[in-house]
Amino acid sequence: MNKTIITVVGHDTVGIIAKVCTYLADNNINILDISQTILQGYFNMMMITDMTQATKPFGEISDELSELGHSIGVIIKCQREELFNSMHRI
Repeated sequence: MNKTIITVVGHDTVGIIAKVCTYLADNNINILDISQTILQGYFNMMMITDMTQATKPFGEISDELSELGHSIGVIIKCQREELFNSMHRI
């Protein structure tokens, strides 16, 4: 499995989840787990996805998600699971 961690942070607005999930579905990326919360008007979402069947390479998807985030006023980061785990290991 090719797991990727996607984080979305920014001011809460209508349609953030819908737009991110639509992009993932359009690119055949499966959502394995998702958590989201809104704290004092700030939106925060973390997703674990499987990119095994993705229609584009990781770098292109990461860039496009970043551009999507910019267009909807949030920051979207995409990291491979092994890099994420390495960065957060004590």
